Amino acid sequence: MPPERAPDDVEPGDLAGILRPRAATRFVGHAAAEAALSEAIASGRLHHAWLIGGPAGIGKATLAYRVARRLLADPEGVSRAPGLDVEAGHPVAARIAALSHPNLVALRRHRVPTAKTLPTKIPVDAVRKALELFGSTAGNAGHRICIVDSAEDLNANGANALLKMLEEPPARALFLIVSHAPGRLLPTIRSRCRALALRPLSAPEVEAVVAGFPAPFPAPAAEALARAAALSEGSVARAVAMLDPAMCGLVAEVETLLSRLDHPDWGRVLKLAERLAGREAEPLFAASLAAVERFVAAELRRRQAEPPARLAALVEVCENFGRTAREAAIYNLDRRPVILSLFADLAGAVRTV
Repeated sequence: MPPERAPDDVEPGDLAGILRPRAATRFVGHAAAEAALSEAIASGRLHHAWLIGGPAGIGKATLAYRVARRLLADPEGVSRAPGLDVEAGHPVAARIAALSHPNLVALRRHRVPTAKTLPTKIPVDAVRKALELFGSTAGNAGHRICIVDSAEDLNANGANALLKMLEEPPARALFLIVSHAPGRLLPTIRSRCRALALRPLSAPEVEAVVAGFPAPFPAPAAEALARAAALSEGSVARAVAMLDPAMCGLVAEVETLLSRLDHPDWGRVLKLAERLAGREAEPLFAASLAAVERFVAAELRRRQAEPPARLAALVEVCENFGRTAREAAIYNLDRRPVILSLFADLAGAVRTV
């Protein structure tokens, strides 16, 4: 059963009733990535830095902690068992879940007891403090491991502090760097890491992960789970969000309005815009953006035999919407005009093509 968390114990990506990646011992998918890491460990020539990239919510951090458990449970490298599995009851598993192992440090955003909100970045002071681990000798001659979750959360000075350590790593140091968008990282950081790209999970894999969540996570109905997995785009976090009736209903409404662009129902579009206007509607707005992107992608596939010039209008609308949505978030702008313009522009683009 997932441990209860204090009200001020908050980290990015937390899902109610679900184990955090450092405590999860069950792992689904990404067989090739796991095999690459397992083979590197078995060879005794494990690269000192790995950049684990891919969309959010697909298991990148869970994989990083699996590697940490495998190495710290066998610090002398005696075991030659394939894979990264470690018994759930192993003492190291509990220490890693509690972030209390002396040879492991995790760089992540988290809310301290005196703060009201999560910090927006991992500050350089936190990076420097974490890297003090590599100034000591690892116990039992094992690895010293730093997990960064995620690299995008480092501020500029923090990224540079990490880079200096990557350039001259001490012996038996290992950096497992999780990134949702590796292309946006410093090229100098990327060049010092072995890249490991994780693909979105398949819909059956997403279903398997969610169906395997223990209580108190409520077991979803098979039909609801199948739809959530189909809409998840390979992300377990997104599938869990889609199990919420409010989220599922919102996506269904957006899909209905998109299917009627030849004769838009402006009354319902306006109601949708009002629903997405509030700050608390950020997850719903993100789901709407994803629904629009799916719609445009499906339209492009359906019309792929047509001249590219005729499809350019749809692509342009989608790109413009993505840009204005980001600007609305950055500058705290009213989302209602963004939504209304989107449907007007899409209706015009559909008529054009």
